[in-house]
Amino acid sequence: MTNRHLEAAWDYHDATKHTYWSVRTNPHYLDWANQPLPFKIYPSLNLLPLPREVPQTGMAALSVLSERNIVSDRTALPDLGNVAQILYFSAGITRRRAHPGGEIFFRAASCTGALYEVELYLVCGELPGLEAGVYHFSVADFGLRQLRVGDYRGVLVRATAGEPAILHAPATIVCTGTYWRNAWKYQARSYRHFGWDNGTILANLLALCAANRVPARVVCGFVDADVNRLLDVDTQREVAFSLVPVGYLPGAPPDAPDNVTPLRLETVPVSKTEVDYPAMRAMHEASCLYSPEEVAVWRGPVPGMQFPADAGQGIPLRPHNDEEMSRDPIERVILRRGSTRKFAQEAISFAEFSTLLDCSTRGIPADVLDPPGAQLNELYLIVHAVEGLNPGLYVFLRDRRTLECLREGKFRSEACYLGLEQDLPGEASVAVFFLADLERIVERFGNRGYRAVQLEAGILGGKLYLAAYAQRLGATGLTFYDDDVVKFFSPHAEGKSAIFLMALGKSAKRKQQ
Repeated sequence: MTNRHLEAAWDYHDATKHTYWSVRTNPHYLDWANQPLPFKIYPSLNLLPLPREVPQTGMAALSVLSERNIVSDRTALPDLGNVAQILYFSAGITRRRAHPGGEIFFRAASCTGALYEVELYLVCGELPGLEAGVYHFSVADFGLRQLRVGDYRGVLVRATAGEPAILHAPATIVCTGTYWRNAWKYQARSYRHFGWDNGTILANLLALCAANRVPARVVCGFVDADVNRLLDVDTQREVAFSLVPVGYLPGAPPDAPDNVTPLRLETVPVSKTEVDYPAMRAMHEASCLYSPEEVAVWRGPVPGMQFPADAGQGIPLRPHNDEEMSRDPIERVILRRGSTRKFAQEAISFAEFSTLLDCSTRGIPADVLDPPGAQLNELYLIVHAVEGLNPGLYVFLRDRRTLECLREGKFRSEACYLGLEQDLPGEASVAVFFLADLERIVERFGNRGYRAVQLEAGILGGKLYLAAYAQRLGATGLTFYDDDVVKFFSPHAEGKSAIFLMALGKSAKRKQQ
């Protein structure tokens, strides 16, 4: 099945929807004795330790989150310290906590179920302090393990049909998803989580690159088989999901080798046994691209968003100005970030609320979001407690930077129900639902558009996390009852699909440091 057999995206999406009855009739349980390892381990490869003491950028989190893109036609060559900083603050272990059953690891970016199914690899030319090669980022011991020696950037140039950001990047980070590590808990719905969890990592990564004034761009269009072969992953278990070229060099890398030989490197099994959920692999395979020519055709502009013709002027955002805005550095905010487990049901100011939306929606540099500032997801909100804003249902018109009120009223209990009957979206100050016109997106981008819409939602969610914690607020990502969300926001949301949910507000825990 090819990327243009569009029924694949719909078959997967419909089959993995949550409903009131599906969560009550699902016999699935968590087999704790078979819980997957949270790390990929190559036992036979030597570790190249990454430097742990690297200079901090000192750049304010809210400022770098607002950056749309760092464009450069001058040399921007990251060194080993930059690589260490980017990897640590994107996916590194920031805290450890002992418990009777072992040890819990907290990472720089949030992840569904704290299962961390996204792995990072580095494909680079010669960098200061690091020889050219293909590397795996070993999170557990904070280092790199070299899979291939030599400059293989040409493989990525060919796989992306000459994408300029890849062509001129001294280094590219490749993100993969491991099916079973997340499916142990979430079953076939895990393929949606690939986008969410990869996206939160990319939100951090883009912020760190912006803080270092290093160009970076998310690349979704590539020949899957070529990238998977370069990384030597077992595609029945792990697959490439996104690429992020980092830095700029004026010249082009060496041509790609004629063939990339298999490595067959040993890895530690993720679990004693694995349960296969074929729907995930079927969805991924149906969204693969098979040649550079197909990649080139796949790229192009996002169709225009559809808004009602009678939309009014709306309520304009009023974010903090430069003097009022938090100056907490991006590194400190990432270390502070967590996932809020209880909200205080207190109001946040309209300036805080506006800053959350403004900083997180200024645009994402990505090949699938053309022209710059284009969007796939639309933000629908249930406002419970925002000073100066009546409780009710709203839609955020991102191009106009305004809110349109759909219906006033108090909807805390409804928010709890929509969020899979969890308390958090009802206790928060605001619940943000990401909805998308999947028909429009899949028609334009094929099944691969389904990957892209989930990934964009994850990046936006990751930016909301950081914008919240920069203002000493709380945030958490959640799942939802798909069709009930759409019905709740209709008729405005009629024909759209629910993609993601974030709850934002004041944490009931002790004050953040």
